[in-house]
Amino acid sequence: MPYIKKIDQCKMDKVIKLMEELGVCANGDLNYILYKFCKRNVKPSYNNYKNFIGELRQCATEIERKILAPYEDKKEMENGIDEHLLTDKDAEWWSAV
Repeated sequence: MPYIKKIDQCKMDKVIKLMEELGVCANGDLNYILYKFCKRNVKPSYNNYKNFIGELRQCATEIERKILAPYEDKKEMENGIDEHLLTDKDAEWWSAV
């Protein structure tokens, strides 16, 4: 998770709440918002654009690590895993579960 100060988290949570109220979702809405924010607020320079893109990439990585990976692990435990995808070491672990 992005580690920002609690006071800043409270301010950002108001933005998130408004986004929820407006029905913003990841079907193009979020892309539009982030693009428009960048266009209006990131001072044109290679380094500034690179830093903005880095924030987006880091966010995606954090979502994969903190949300998606645990979800996948849970579903594998519930449903099993396709044994054709396993390495020998993976197969040993799964057979022990």
